[in-house]
Amino acid sequence: MTTKPPPSIAEYPAESLEKLAYSVVSDIATREPNDRNRLGYHVWAWLKERTGTLEQAVTNSGSRTELPLGEVYKIIARRLEEHGVKLV
Repeated sequence: MTTKPPPSIAEYPAESLEKLAYSVVSDIATREPNDRNRLGYHVWAWLKERTGTLEQAVTNSGSRTELPLGEVYKIIARRLEEHGVKLV
């Protein structure tokens, strides 16, 4: 029996919201990689819809991080501002 190779993975363009969201959380220490993915997803959803606040998005992600969530929020907010994203 033969199997097909897995499909190739297409990267998001460098200027996309997805790339931005996942890059600002890429080095935040989490208990498991999926916690970081979940955090990135919630940041992306906030960037896309602007529903609620960024702080609520970080809290709602339920990511288990090595840092307090308030510190994680500050790190993400600072990085987004460095990329020109207005938080209000």
